[in-house]
This record gives sequence, structure tokens and C-alpha cells, in this order.
Amino acid sequence: MTPKKLFNFFAVAEAVTWALLLTGMFLKYVTKTTEIGVRIGGGIHGFVFLCFVLVVILVGISQKWGIGRLLMGLVSAVVPFATIPFEIATNRAGALDGGWGLGRDGRAPRGPLEKLCAWAIRSPGLAAGIGVVVVIVVFSGLLIVGPPGS
Repeated sequence: MTPKKLFNFFAVAEAVTWALLLTGMFLKYVTKTTEIGVRIGGGIHGFVFLCFVLVVILVGISQKWGIGRLLMGLVSAVVPFATIPFEIATNRAGALDGGWGLGRDGRAPRGPLEKLCAWAIRSPGLAAGIGVVVVIVVFSGLLIVGPPGS
């Protein structure tokens, strides 16, 4: 999978889960019919949000994004539907072009973060498994803490 395909998938998934969450919030707070949409949509959105954050970091470091683009990628997940225009702008800027910068045929990693990203890119199955476990652990911790304001 190329950086462009991976990033596009999670940018779209993040926007879709925003729609689920906002629909659930509408049903709960405006129509006052049910809160199940917030529970389900919020849970799915939270999980995809954490995955998107990992993908922004992985792709951004591999493709040598500047700190500004990395931060904008992370902030785009906080604003509803902003991951789509961010993905379009990043794609137009050529920041998603080509193969993995830290892949097997890419540049040699420098520093611990680049080494970690290079390992993840070169061992995608194991890295994805560990990434899912990390997201589940963080997500579970957030579920234990509870929703904001509770």
C-alpha cells in the first residue's frame, strides 16, 4: 500500500465517522430520541481518530513533511470533515507522491522516530498488529475515563 492510498483511506474514514458522531449528537440533543448514535458513532469515531493520528505521524515522517504540515494533519482530525480538504491539499502539494520514503528502497532512517517508522513500513503486518493493540489500549483507557463532562 502506498502512502497516498493509506492516508486517503484514513482521511475519508475520519470524515465518515465525524458524520456518524454528528448524526448521533443530533438525535440525542436536538430530537432527544436516542443516545445510541452517540455511543456507537462516538466509539467508532474515537477509534478511527486514533488510527488517523498514527497514520499522519507515519506518513508525515516517512515522506519528510515539515512540522507545519504534520501539525495541520493532526489538527485536521479535530475539526469535523477537515481531513478531506487537508488530504486534497497535501496530495496537490505532492507530499503523498511516490513510495515510502523510509521503505526498503528509501533513505536510511536517522534518529529514533525515523527508525521506528522505517521498521513499521518494512514490517507492516507486525506494525499494524502492534498499532491496533496500542489504539485499543489508549481507546480502552479513554472509555474508562468516560466521555467529556461526565
